[in-house]
Amino acid sequence: MLGCLWLACTAAVGGSVFRKPNLVAWCIVPFDARKRGPTQRAEMLARLGIKKLAYDWRQPHVPTFEAEILAAKAHGIDFFAHWCAGGAANPANQQMLRLAEKHGIHTQMWVTLPSPRGASQEQRVAKAVAALKPTVERAKAAGCKVGLYNHGGWGGEPEALTAAARHFRERLGADHVGIVYNFHHGHSHLARFPKAFRQMLPYLLCVNLNGMTPGGSKILPIGQGTEDLKLLKMIRDAGYRGPIGILDHVSSEDSEVVLRRNLQGLETLLKQLGDDDALRTYR
Repeated sequence: MLGCLWLACTAAVGGSVFRKPNLVAWCIVPFDARKRGPTQRAEMLARLGIKKLAYDWRQPHVPTFEAEILAAKAHGIDFFAHWCAGGAANPANQQMLRLAEKHGIHTQMWVTLPSPRGASQEQRVAKAVAALKPTVERAKAAGCKVGLYNHGGWGGEPEALTAAARHFRERLGADHVGIVYNFHHGHSHLARFPKAFRQMLPYLLCVNLNGMTPGGSKILPIGQGTEDLKLLKMIRDAGYRGPIGILDHVSSEDSEVVLRRNLQGLETLLKQLGDDDALRTYR
């Protein structure tokens, strides 16, 4: 029942989960070889027809946080999420939350789940939850969600992410905490999908795609991995209804070029899936 309720609340669009209005652009700020500013970035997303931005800032971008929010709003882009390195203790994240409150946006805070030591899984989960509790409380005050983000280590394992999200929700009543799952940080999990994916499913806030080949490159365009069609089927068949991310993460290239490549690869896969509902939104 929890899974059904959560998925109903996070569904972004009707019809296919792979429809273009449901896509989120991710890793397009520090990785953009063109080094676009806020307005140029919003214009690029508008050209591509991508309506959601997950903002992966670095320290030089802090002075332009507000400009980024305003540019996105001016171009009809949802400032959907932001990278939350360091949690609520980071002054930059405090600034971002103040701006979110000022402009009435409910951005998700994507934060890496820590990997503390412990004699048992339960001890490690308790320590990780304690470390993130101030961030979770601050996000709730701002009306924002917190996405536990896989980035390697114990804290990036599906079982740890699921256990931590469950702890926050069931023991602390933090229903605004979920999971953001990145395939480019999940190569070692391929052998145990789809079971691991179904464990995370009730808590998923966003799923970020990547081309996936066992033992292959970390970053690969969607459609160029040997497992990509199988993974799209897994997402569809599991009943996931939340947003779908596509990423740049290639610092040597123009983000627009990389995003177009991913969109083309995704469209090819959707043709193989026979997903006509999604395909209509790519034309």
